[in-house]
Amino acid sequence: MSDYQTILFDVADAVATITLNRPQVKNGLNPQMRAEILHAVRHAPEQARALVLTGAGDAFCSGQDLGDRRHASDLDIERTLREEYEPMLKAIYDCPIPTIAAVNGAAAGAGANLALAADVVIAARSAVFIQAFARIGLIPDAGGTYWLPRQVGFARAMGAALFADRIPAEKAERWGMIWEAVDDADFAATVRGRATLLAQGPTATLRRIKQALRQSYGNTLDQQLDLEAHLQGEAGRTRDFIEGVLAFTEKRAPKFEGR
Repeated sequence: MSDYQTILFDVADAVATITLNRPQVKNGLNPQMRAEILHAVRHAPEQARALVLTGAGDAFCSGQDLGDRRHASDLDIERTLREEYEPMLKAIYDCPIPTIAAVNGAAAGAGANLALAADVVIAARSAVFIQAFARIGLIPDAGGTYWLPRQVGFARAMGAALFADRIPAEKAERWGMIWEAVDDADFAATVRGRATLLAQGPTATLRRIKQALRQSYGNTLDQQLDLEAHLQGEAGRTRDFIEGVLAFTEKRAPKFEGR
């Protein structure tokens, strides 16, 4: 798959950018878009050292494109989640390079949780997040019941899911749902700067940072200390560690190779 129809894909300065490109439906997710996102995410590390996911137009993603429904049965929803959403979300979550969700506008339903699958979420100040599922008689899916309580706590996750309120970017930042809310005028430059910084970083070690933090949720202190020692031992044998120490002693910026 190289000729994408529902997304844009480009690479510049070691940063791959996936732009959801169905602005006429607020970048609503349909089967083709999910397949194209999955393909692009899986192949981005071959060409880049950081990945940005954003939306075209004035929305990030409105979630499932309800106008594109093929069936309305519960079994079809379950099949869609298992066969189309899960591979896409896991590809983003497990991506070996750092990922940024650049939320340029509304992120609703599965669109909100698509953003939360990324390592870091940066939102324009005008953006909003909505766990809109209860409004149509569904539960949060696309990983929402996993990521949301871990990021904002149980009480806020429950309220966001039950009431389906709009959560402005500034509140999402205060809650810890996202990394930062940025003035709209500065949004593009901020995302570009953050992504470039990650792309120039010690890529293999950044991957280990992701692993250590994620495994901490299921580890005891002893297990986590053991994991830290193991991963730090690996990081200490990389070329980037040697370069980082040399750069520090020589009082210059490091030039990491990503290995």
